[in-house]
Amino acid sequence: MTRESLHEAFKTSFDVIVIGGGASGLGTAVDAATRGYRTLLLEQEDFAKGTSSRSTKLVHGGVRYLQQGNLSLVREALHERGLLYHNAPHLVTNLAFVVPRYKWWEGPFYGIGLKLYDLLAGKLNLAKSRSLSAKRTLELIPNLESKGLDGGTEYHDGQFDDARMCVTLVRTLIDHGGVALNHTPVTGLSHDASGHVDGVHVTDALTGEHYQVGARVVVNATGVFSNSIRRMEDPEALSVVEPSRGVHLILDRSFLQGETAIMVPHTDDGRILFVIPWHERCLVGTTDEHAPEPVLEPRATDEEVDFILRNAARYLARDPNRGDVLSVFAGLRPLVKHEGQATKQISREHEVLVSRGGLVSVIGGKWTTYRRMAADVLDHAIDVGGLEHHPCVTESLHLRGWVDRSDPAMPEQNWLRVYGADALEVLSVCDEIDGGHELLNERLPYPRGVVAHAVRHEFAWSVEDVLARRTRALLLDARAASACAAATAEIMASELGHDAAWQARQVAQFQALAAEYILA
Repeated sequence: MTRESLHEAFKTSFDVIVIGGGASGLGTAVDAATRGYRTLLLEQEDFAKGTSSRSTKLVHGGVRYLQQGNLSLVREALHERGLLYHNAPHLVTNLAFVVPRYKWWEGPFYGIGLKLYDLLAGKLNLAKSRSLSAKRTLELIPNLESKGLDGGTEYHDGQFDDARMCVTLVRTLIDHGGVALNHTPVTGLSHDASGHVDGVHVTDALTGEHYQVGARVVVNATGVFSNSIRRMEDPEALSVVEPSRGVHLILDRSFLQGETAIMVPHTDDGRILFVIPWHERCLVGTTDEHAPEPVLEPRATDEEVDFILRNAARYLARDPNRGDVLSVFAGLRPLVKHEGQATKQISREHEVLVSRGGLVSVIGGKWTTYRRMAADVLDHAIDVGGLEHHPCVTESLHLRGWVDRSDPAMPEQNWLRVYGADALEVLSVCDEIDGGHELLNERLPYPRGVVAHAVRHEFAWSVEDVLARRTRALLLDARAASACAAATAEIMASELGHDAAWQARQVAQFQALAAEYILA
């Protein structure tokens, strides 16, 4: 579907317009479309540009929430983890975690807690937790600090690729008749004679064209930017979001030998730290610091980077330093604002707010429970918009690319597996372009053909769209991603009909961005 054909949809009114192309917005739009409502999703930048591409890459119940005693959130998240594991097997995998113990009493402490974790998951549990000897712990994590090691506790959670999940939701939305546009910021809200919000004013950032689009109900799912949308209706609307910054580092895979992740239970500030295998790299994070204002590209501070390196070093035989970091990225969590609470103490539960004019806003939440959040939002939106009620069907909805785990068609390579059944589509595009199977860069797994595929099938309009989110090149190795920007721009220009000047601008913009992901 071309961008021009998507614009044709603006000529008619929608049942539901969703503002925001991250986890909560895409989840809401998929829910609306699969219930049979005419649905439009609008994203100011690119799908998953913000928070939803910068997570710890876990689909999990939340061990930390278990420690806090929030059993209802853990139970809900574990249920949703199980549904995602079944509905998106190409994107969600079972990952074993080990909690190392260096004191004897930690064995029963973590053992009992994680048995409760298993119990709360019920029939959707991925695998049972178990106690490990020191010998077995080191077999699973050979480079773990062995001095004083008493053993470990193993448990299981889900892992995924967050940006690829968003692309999957976009294509699922379109498969079910929805319309989605990125690089299309909402600049205002429209109202009927009674003051009810009945549509949006939008600008296509790629063409500069302006549109007004009508809807029965408008949903604000813009995460940390929710306040700005609410103030389009009411300039005096109170702030409802408390942004919290989470920082992650990407290291070479050699820092985590074996296929098991580490959950570090004790850090300087009491927060849990994860050391995780991801896309043939090692991901370490995260932090939890108050962020003064919402921005599209939050930056890690030196203190946050040093905090992660210092705490990770306590559990790894080989201590990482700043020079070992392949990429550093930060994201902002859209926490529900609670005066006087530290961000690490604020619950990840969501809230749905309905304004006087009927603007429906969803605040808070976490990736794992995106589907449940969306169902809650739609139930409110149906009432506000006076829509005919249709039941939610996403609990058993197979997402785009679904492949049975036992099917030989499931790709083995990490970079290709995330496409699931669409892997053949990707490889076909690689066949069609010159040098399509050649690697963009020897330090990255991606062939040149994925660039053309991202343009043709995944609404990629910039080099950043491709190298940051359609592939994860920017996160896996920022220097390597910068090095292949020119080749990426050349392929995109050929697909989109752009000239050399466009290529030069794109390369310069992306390389400036990539420099921010590299530690000096």
